[in-house]
Amino acid sequence: MFEPGAIIIRTERLVLRMPGIDDFAAYARLMASPRSVGMGGPFDLRAAWGMFCHDVALWQLFGHGALMIDLAETGGCVGQVGINHGPLFPEKELGWFVYESHQGRGYATEAALALRDWAFATLGLPSLVSYIAPGNKASIAVAERLGARLDLTAPRTDPADLVYRHFAS
Repeated sequence: MFEPGAIIIRTERLVLRMPGIDDFAAYARLMASPRSVGMGGPFDLRAAWGMFCHDVALWQLFGHGALMIDLAETGGCVGQVGINHGPLFPEKELGWFVYESHQGRGYATEAALALRDWAFATLGLPSLVSYIAPGNKASIAVAERLGARLDLTAPRTDPADLVYRHFAS
């Protein structure tokens, strides 16, 4: 069983930690905003709660899930990174978001790199994918900075999604 604090990944500037109930309010605000369009939103409170619970439950079901991204220096939460799976995801997906006030500082790239490397080392995965809405230039840039390559043949739930594949090195 995974408990709060069970998984912590540290980078130079960040601490990736399991979500807690105190993270839900900011998460729900993001999911209710137009910024969630690329994830299928905006979402009402019920849908945001279901997604948040999914992120937490993945740890118990698959041994991976979402981690909140905190600044090591202040402890402030700036977003989330996670490995999604289950019936809505054809493959294990490396996903990320950063709250609007913290964009453009490299936090998504740093967090996604740390979780990706953890997943390859710990879970022994040969690859991960990132499903990205075609207009989401910031996430496309993150995927490309991580070395992921567009995979035109990868299965996807939303036919419009771009699929970027990350390979274990």
